[in-house]
Amino acid sequence: MICSKSMPELFKTLCEGITKFCPNAIVNLISNPVNSTVPIAAEVFKRAGTFDPKRLLGVTMLDVVRANTFVAEVLGRDPREVDVPVVGGHAGVTILPLLSQVKPTCSFTPKEIDQLTDRIQNGGTEVVEAKAGAGSATLSMAYAAVKFADACLRGLRGDSGIVECAFVASQVTELPFFASKVRLGRTGAEEIFSLGPLNEYERAGLEKAKKELAASIEKGVSFVRK
Repeated sequence: MICSKSMPELFKTLCEGITKFCPNAIVNLISNPVNSTVPIAAEVFKRAGTFDPKRLLGVTMLDVVRANTFVAEVLGRDPREVDVPVVGGHAGVTILPLLSQVKPTCSFTPKEIDQLTDRIQNGGTEVVEAKAGAGSATLSMAYAAVKFADACLRGLRGDSGIVECAFVASQVTELPFFASKVRLGRTGAEEIFSLGPLNEYERAGLEKAKKELAASIEKGVSFVRK
C-alpha cells in the first residue's frame, strides 16, 4: 500500500521533473511500493505527453536475486548458475516465482515449493526481523539495482539477448501492469514475454497475485487522478 501522505506526493514531483528535464530517459523505478509507484509515474508521464511504456521499468530484480539464491541453496548450486522467473508484482503474494520453469531443469517436493515460495515472497520481512527492526535489505537492494541498471545499459549499447524480469505496462494479463520477463534493448523493454506453461500451484498463485496487484495499481492511478 501507499504508506505515507508525503511519499507519493514527493514521488509525483520527481516524476514531473523527469518529464521536464529528461523526457526520453529510460526510467528504472525501485521506490516502493513498486506496484503503485509505477502506475503513478505512468499517469504523470501521460499527463505530460511523454509516456512511452517501453521506457518505464519497475525494478523487481531483488525478487529474482532472492529466488535464485534460495533455489540454489536447495539444489546445492552456485546462484549464478540458476535462473528463476519471478512474475506478478513486487510485494507479498504478488511476487510469484515460477518454480516449474527453473533453469537448470529440476523438480521440487510440494513442501519445498511452499517453503521456497513463502521465503521468496517474504524475504524483505526476514531481513527486517534479522536486523531486529534496525534496518531493511539495503545491500541486496543496492546489488539488485546495479544488476538491473547494468542490464539496461547493455541493452542501450546494443547487446543482444538481454532478458530480465521487470514490472511494466503489459498485456500479458488483463492488468495494465505486470512483472514478467522482458528483452531489453536500445529503446527499453523491446519485447515482453508471456508467462509460459504454469502448473496448478502457479495458476492459483497467479489469481491471488492479480487480485492484490489490481488494488495496488488502482491506488497509484487514483492518487494522480484525484
